[in-house]
Amino acid sequence: MKRVGNLAEALLDRGNLELAFCKAARGKWSRASVHRFSENLDAELDSLRRDLDSGRSLFGNYRCFRVFEPKERIIHAASFRERVTHHALMNVCEPVLERAAVAASFACRKGKGRHRAIEHARQCSLRRQWFLKMDVRKYFDSISHPVLLSMLERKFKDPLVLRVFSQIIGSHQTQPNRGLPIGSLTSQHLANFYLGALDRFCLEDLRIGSYCRYMDDFVLWNDDRVVLKVAQGRITAFLGTELGLAPKPSPYINQTRHGMDFLGARIVGGHVKPSRKSVSRWIRKVRVLERWNASGNLSDQDLQQRVTAASANMVAIGGRAICRQRMSLDLGGGHTAPTACSAAALGTTTPSTAAARTATGTLRTTSTTTTDSGLPELDPVRGMTPVPEDDPVTVQSCQLRQANRNGPIGVSSAMAVPPPAKAPMGTQETLLQMLLPGFV
Repeated sequence: MKRVGNLAEALLDRGNLELAFCKAARGKWSRASVHRFSENLDAELDSLRRDLDSGRSLFGNYRCFRVFEPKERIIHAASFRERVTHHALMNVCEPVLERAAVAASFACRKGKGRHRAIEHARQCSLRRQWFLKMDVRKYFDSISHPVLLSMLERKFKDPLVLRVFSQIIGSHQTQPNRGLPIGSLTSQHLANFYLGALDRFCLEDLRIGSYCRYMDDFVLWNDDRVVLKVAQGRITAFLGTELGLAPKPSPYINQTRHGMDFLGARIVGGHVKPSRKSVSRWIRKVRVLERWNASGNLSDQDLQQRVTAASANMVAIGGRAICRQRMSLDLGGGHTAPTACSAAALGTTTPSTAAARTATGTLRTTSTTTTDSGLPELDPVRGMTPVPEDDPVTVQSCQLRQANRNGPIGVSSAMAVPPPAKAPMGTQETLLQMLLPGFV
């Protein structure tokens, strides 16, 4: 591919810098750093342009913190001024990196993404009998600076662009001349570009026709297990000699009919559903949001928005039935612990009321409400309350829901009341209607 030059003028163009500011500020207008930058926008952009043109280093001011989902990572968040520079650079360079990518690469690309990668993997699983699933050990921390810069030099010839790339790459090291900061826009694009050599090796040298990669997770499919076993050895050697990387020590070879976990989804028999880990993470996230809501640190409206956002990926990969089942158990009286949809049953309880503690130390609802399969056990951390036994509207509503899903439940004869008028929906019922239309 011919090297691309004459990008300095496009990078320093005022319109490009203004567009970069708008992209960097999107969704972050409430932050003080964005307000300070925007209050004196013209002067800030002029200063940024002069620093880029003169070669002054602008990078390395990171704010570090840890995240624990889906696994523990250290995130390096760049300052707002650096993020504007990152967007300005990628506005110019992303089309060049896009042309260098293969169709089977799905990360950090417009029109691609995680869900397209899962669908591509599903189609490949239908065509082939065996698969080989691999990923790279500590990928971002292991990327070699000299190798990455040499790759960029084969794509770009503009000295200013190469100098900015060199400053960004050199601003972070996990070990000498290695590592990209997780959480930076340029890191995502450069990390995806770095493994483009692996894509071409698998498709052109190994001639594996069925292939899919999302960042450092990649899968190969074939009808012959031996072919995949040989490919595994050659890929391991290629990663070590050409890219200075090492795969995780447990590559996975199996028949496609047994199913495969990929990007949080379980692909088996041409069907896609959330993996067990994804379901567990979703439940944990919703429970945390419930505790914040019960303690008063999260409003009901924010609870609805966050639970809907947390459930979007689950629904997108075929998890609507799982969400529906989980929420029906919580409202209808299953033995599972409550989720956000039962934080305040039908909007009739108050967080401050205490529930009676049983001999086993657990909190539960009043024994007169149900017999064997009562309402969910209560969590003292959430501060939830039992359904009042003198509230016929609440009891009748719970009876009807349980009867529609799992058959009638046992209720004392004292609570056999005529069907009451429809009560106003509480916050959690509203959330159910927003998240799962037609459920309530």
